[in-house]
Amino acid sequence: MRSQATYRGDVKVIAIHTAPGVRLPMVARSSVLAEAGVGLVGDRYHGTKHRHVTIQAQDALDEGAVELGRTFAPELTRRNITVDVGPIPRVPGDRLRIGDVELEVVRIAAPCRLLDDTIGPGAARALSRRAGTIFRILSSGEIRVGDEVRVSTLTDVGSRTDRCRVSAGVRRSRGAGRRCRHSG
Repeated sequence: MRSQATYRGDVKVIAIHTAPGVRLPMVARSSVLAEAGVGLVGDRYHGTKHRHVTIQAQDALDEGAVELGRTFAPELTRRNITVDVGPIPRVPGDRLRIGDVELEVVRIAAPCRLLDDTIGPGAARALSRRAGTIFRILSSGEIRVGDEVRVSTLTDVGSRTDRCRVSAGVRRSRGAGRRCRHSG
């Protein structure tokens, strides 16, 4: 079951990061140009078919840090956009808008073992189910730190069908995580 939902206007972009190439350090940005069907200008995944942008929530990272026993900077997860609070839509087809840019869920982002190298041992495990979501960009525009995040379509994960869709996304992500798409 799909329903229209919006955050109360209190969810904001707090960080933007891109990496110009494979395994290169993430670069903090105050804004980034999002190109529909292409990705974030200046990011290593610009031009890929489905992995246009990754979004994570700081409150989920904070929970992972508690489990891990140490804090870490959000760019160490190698995600592009960090919002202050979640939840972030996770079901393929769900949509959200940041500023004028509309995004659609592709799949749940899986943490990979590279996180154990960048953050420390146990990071991939601590961030399991907290690693954010991969989106495709549906409309072009600029995303800025401070932009409001609005959910335009959100699946009610209370139904059996939708729980299965979410679970299927998690299973696919686990397989992808073993191959460590962050390093590629």
